[in-house]
Amino acid sequence: GCEKEAGSSMWIYVLLGNLLRGIGETPIQPLGIAYIDDYAIEENAALYIGCVQTVAIIGPIFGFLLGSLCAKLYVDIGFVDLDSVTITHKDVQWVGAWWLGYLIAGVISVLAGIPFWFLPKHLPKTESRKDSSTSSEQSKFITEDNKDQHKPYQQQAKISEMAKGKLLEFLSWPLNFLPSLKNLFGNPVYILYLCASIIQFNSLIGMVTYKPKYIEQQYGQTSSKTNFVIGLINIPAVAFGIFSGGLIMKKFRINVLGAAKLSLGSSFFGYLLLLSLFAMGCENSDVAGLTVSYHGTKQITDYEQALFSECNSGCACSKNDWDPICGEDGVTYISACLAGCQASNGSGKNTVFFNCSCVGTSESPSQSSSAVVGPCQKGNECPKMFLYFLVISVITSYTLSVGGTPGYILLLR
Repeated sequence: GCEKEAGSSMWIYVLLGNLLRGIGETPIQPLGIAYIDDYAIEENAALYIGCVQTVAIIGPIFGFLLGSLCAKLYVDIGFVDLDSVTITHKDVQWVGAWWLGYLIAGVISVLAGIPFWFLPKHLPKTESRKDSSTSSEQSKFITEDNKDQHKPYQQQAKISEMAKGKLLEFLSWPLNFLPSLKNLFGNPVYILYLCASIIQFNSLIGMVTYKPKYIEQQYGQTSSKTNFVIGLINIPAVAFGIFSGGLIMKKFRINVLGAAKLSLGSSFFGYLLLLSLFAMGCENSDVAGLTVSYHGTKQITDYEQALFSECNSGCACSKNDWDPICGEDGVTYISACLAGCQASNGSGKNTVFFNCSCVGTSESPSQSSSAVVGPCQKGNECPKMFLYFLVISVITSYTLSVGGTPGYILLLR
């Protein structure tokens, strides 16, 4: 058949929508957290920030559940006859109604932004906040060059008029850089926070970005079930971990150095647990022509990883079509054509292919057999391994999140 090129411009709307969403979400972290830290009692600030971060984590729970629901709905729902769709949401070719989640979440975001218009710009500060001075840990970050910036405006104006002085100051900047850098890396609080941040970003970003697809491919789960599991199990563990971090800070009155140690410790142990997840997994599925050879027939060429064999040489199959079927021999075939199937019965999701010359039976590998729509399921041990994966994943998410609130306190102070 003729090959069609994608001509949709929907990606432009998605790009602009995400750009607008980023503009709206960006002020929440620097301004919202600073708003709480400025006007809350110092010993309660960590708990309040932990509560806010916990609530912020609860949102993705409903987001993943909504994504799980939308993933079960066909992408063109309302525009096509669903009875004519030949695949289910369990098929790898299924495309869910991804746009529906954006529409629902966008309306909720607009409604949620209305109460922010009624918040006061300033709140009365407590006496402890008014009289508080710069802590000893924070003062280590202030270099002599930074102190010069706080001189009276008149003196700074005079210096700015001296072109020669500014030129010398600019030329001396490379000479002052190394001493300033040495002073910065000599601060233990900064080093602890830097190490904790590196570990957290290295683990959390990769886990959040690739975890759903990893579960789908490694454990054979559908996209809807993957979103449901992450939203119902992992996200609450993250929320509880962030809240626990704030509660620990308040309960034990941990100072800045203690917060740095707590953040680094939780990040390090969480990262070790994350690495242990790579030791688990299911065996790769057998795909004819990719991971295993065709049963009972020899390969006629090594081209394209031996997708073609004697059993399908007369079928004029395309190597680019991914329409998997599961043979009676437990092997997944890229398409019914490459499996050498010559007849079929039924329609849509219930189609059964017969006289598949490449599919061998256990009794006689050379005898033609049948196949059904969709890839073959993983082995019997896979559900058990998936359960172990979920348990360790929950513990990992909680451990990594405990250092979240102490990290915010370090960033603010």
